[in-house]
Amino acid sequence: MQNNSNKPKLDWDTLGFSYIKTDYRFIDRFKEGQWEEGALTTDNKLHISEGSPALHYGQQCFEGMKAYRTKDGTINIFRPFENAKRMRRSCERLLMPYYPEDAFVEAVKKVVKANEEFIPPYGTGSALYIRPFMIGVGDNIGLKPAEEYLFSIFVTPVGSYFKGGLKPSNFYVSTYDRAAPKGTGAAKVGGNYAASLLPGKEAKERQFSDAVYLDPATHTKIEEVGAANFFGITQEDTFITPQSPSILNSITKRSLMWLAENRLNMEVKEGDIYIDELDRFKEAGACGTAAVVSPIGGLQVENDFHVFYSENEVGPVTRALYNELTGIQFGDIKAPEGWIETVS
Repeated sequence: MQNNSNKPKLDWDTLGFSYIKTDYRFIDRFKEGQWEEGALTTDNKLHISEGSPALHYGQQCFEGMKAYRTKDGTINIFRPFENAKRMRRSCERLLMPYYPEDAFVEAVKKVVKANEEFIPPYGTGSALYIRPFMIGVGDNIGLKPAEEYLFSIFVTPVGSYFKGGLKPSNFYVSTYDRAAPKGTGAAKVGGNYAASLLPGKEAKERQFSDAVYLDPATHTKIEEVGAANFFGITQEDTFITPQSPSILNSITKRSLMWLAENRLNMEVKEGDIYIDELDRFKEAGACGTAAVVSPIGGLQVENDFHVFYSENEVGPVTRALYNELTGIQFGDIKAPEGWIETVS
């Protein structure tokens, strides 16, 4: 495919986490009970009915993933089949038709290949962010599932989600809930993120990176960190991450759990992390596709400020996990079987 890009000159070393228009995106439509044959397009505008259920009733979901340039120029996509599976679960929760997993991954590869020149060079620490999403569309006014859907994938080059890269950030425990008990917290749907905008703004106004959310039922246990998952390293070197039906099943978190157990020989647990037992942990962090691994320096809990390893330095276990994960993503460390899909 000829790529006549008019992209601006990008400073790969200073990329932030913001939208940059790339040349191509993939789009497919679900009509009359089946998906059409999707294709690449240069149009980055969606044309939908004003009655689309995505606009009024939030019938939509999305995914986040990344492609990486390796030292030899190969393009690595990190665990895309896991994103396809998770998007299927989100679709099922919202009564949407899922996009077949093999077709999902092939579409991702097409978009990445078509925008190859937007993939940051090896050594910059930046990557190509991939955003698949699905929305319910069509003429509608009543509260019911849509009869038509759009599935699309766009990409944009990104740097670190949190300013400063792998440096400790401080967070603030919010009194707001991210999701309701037995609600849509485990699905990657826009409503969960819309609910986090106000508490996130309040946290930033207080000079914190983002808000930390407690469990919505009892407000005694840590659940999520902004738009990322939480993990802690105990004094005994056990990797612990919260377990709850209202937490998003993070692919990055699952990857870190496997690496902690199989590469760092640590004990790994999912369980309750009570907000009044923070002294159990010598290190803590946030993790996700966008954040990758972000060390938590300190956590503001009402009038108390708790520091984990340091407000200025990254703990050794967190750094080891970060190095292992990013080493795999950028092709410097051997990946477990099935973790990497390459684009040729």
